[in-house]
Amino acid sequence: MQDFVKLLGLRHRREVVGRSAIFGGEHFVLEETDWYLLNLFRLWWHYGISFLRLQMWVEEVMEKFMRIYKYQAHGYAFSGVEELLYSLGESTFVNMTQHSVAESLLQVGVTQRFIDDVVSAVLRASYGQSAAMPAFAGAMSLAGAQGSLWSVEGGNKLVCSGLLKLTKANVIHATVTSVTLHSTEGKALYQVAYENEVGNSSDFYDIVVIATPLHLDNSSSNLTFVGFHPPIDDLQGSFQPTVVSLVHGYLNSSYFGFPDPKLFPFANILTTDFPSFFCTLDNICPVNISASFRRKQPQEAAVWRVQSPKPLFRTQLKTLFRSYYSVQTAEWQAHPLYGSRPTLPRFALHDQLFYLNALEWAASSVEVMAVAAKNVALLAYNRWYQDLDKIDQKDLMHKVKTEL
Repeated sequence: MQDFVKLLGLRHRREVVGRSAIFGGEHFVLEETDWYLLNLFRLWWHYGISFLRLQMWVEEVMEKFMRIYKYQAHGYAFSGVEELLYSLGESTFVNMTQHSVAESLLQVGVTQRFIDDVVSAVLRASYGQSAAMPAFAGAMSLAGAQGSLWSVEGGNKLVCSGLLKLTKANVIHATVTSVTLHSTEGKALYQVAYENEVGNSSDFYDIVVIATPLHLDNSSSNLTFVGFHPPIDDLQGSFQPTVVSLVHGYLNSSYFGFPDPKLFPFANILTTDFPSFFCTLDNICPVNISASFRRKQPQEAAVWRVQSPKPLFRTQLKTLFRSYYSVQTAEWQAHPLYGSRPTLPRFALHDQLFYLNALEWAASSVEVMAVAAKNVALLAYNRWYQDLDKIDQKDLMHKVKTEL
C-alpha cells in the first residue's frame, strides 16, 4: 500500500493524538497516559512481561510474513493459500490457521488475564471476534495495533480510485451472474455473463479474476460456474457482520465512570467481551485535517464511530450518549468468520480462473488483499507464459539468495 500511495502522489493523513482505554463493562481495565514509560510500567504492573512476550511473538510472525515482498519482487507466485503460507513460515504458519490466538499465546507464556483484557479487545476492534479465532489472523491484527497504522489524506478510497484510473481499465457497471468454460485451440476461454439496467449480456476472456468473497451468505453465491469438470464449488464459510454507526452527539461519560464530562480523557475506547452490544467507540477526525484542527472537548458535541455486531437500539444509543443530533449507520460483512470454513481456499480455480479473496481466509486487511492481488497477477502471468519454475516453489529463501 505504501508503494501505491507514492505511485499516485498521495500523502499520509496527519494524525491527531488521542488517548485510548479498554473498558470492561463496569470500569476501565487499562488506561493509556501521555507518558510512554508510565504506559509500560502500567502494563508490567498489571500483566508482568506478557506484553513483551506478545510483542516478540508478533514480531517473529511479521518478520517471516515480510518475505512475501521479496518473493514477489522476484516474480514468484502461489496457486493456493496453504502453499503461500508454507513458503513464508513452513508448517508453523499453516498450523496457525488451525489453532486459536489464545492457545498460541499461552504456549509462549502470555497470561490468560492479558489475553482476556488486552488481546481480546484488540481482536474485537479489528475483526469483531474473540481470542478463539485462528492465530495467524490474530497476529496480523495485533501487528496493526502496535502504532504503525496510517491513513490517506482525503480518504483511503483515493488509492482504489486512483489505481483504477491509472490502469485505464474499461469498467462495465454490471453484476456478474455466471462464468462458463469454453475452449479454443486447446486453451481455456471464459464466457462472463452479466446483467445491468440495460439488460443481459456476456463477453469472452482469456483470464478471469474473481475479486469478491465467495461464501454462503454473500450475494456472490448467486454467481454460478458452468462447464467445469470437476465442478467449482468454493461456497464455504460465513462472514462476520459488522455495523458502524456515526453518531453526532454528546458522549455519556457517566456510563464510563466520569460524571463530569470535562474530565473524560479518552478518544478511543476498546472493550473486552463485556459489554457485548458494542466493540469500539472512537472520536473520529475528518479525512482532511488542517494544521489548525483540534479534537472536540469531551463536553462538546462530536462525531463518534461506534462499531457493533448488530444495529444499536435506541436504548443502547441513549446508554452511550446523553443526547445526539444524528445517527448514520452502515452494515456489511466485513471479515470472514474464522473457523466457519474447514479448509483454506486456492487462488487458482481453473487454468486461468483466479480467486483473489482466497487469502482473506488466512487474514483480512487492506495490505493482505494487496499482497493477494499481486500474487494473482504474477500467477496469471507465469501460467500464461508457462514460466512454471516461478509457481509454488519450495525453499524460496535459498533460491532468492542465489539469484541475488
